[in-house]
Amino acid sequence: MIGYMAGSLAGHDRDKIYLIVGEEKEYVYLADGKTRTCQNPKKKNKKHIQIIKKHKNPEITEKLLRGESVDVSIIIQEVKACQKQM
Repeated sequence: MIGYMAGSLAGHDRDKIYLIVGEEKEYVYLADGKTRTCQNPKKKNKKHIQIIKKHKNPEITEKLLRGESVDVSIIIQEVKACQKQM
């Protein structure tokens, strides 16, 4: 799931778009580029997100899988592009 965009389904951040920057068994780590970055991602239960499969950037995915952090401006740009498509 790393590298995909996801929409929050539950919580105070409902309907917000994030980039998945990490994954565990039951949780994902999300970044939006503004309040949440790759260094300080939001931990969210997988049940509370909806993956947006039609929007994925392979360059960002490769960086994240190598363990590198993604620049904040790139995350913001991806979130905005995903919002326009919806």
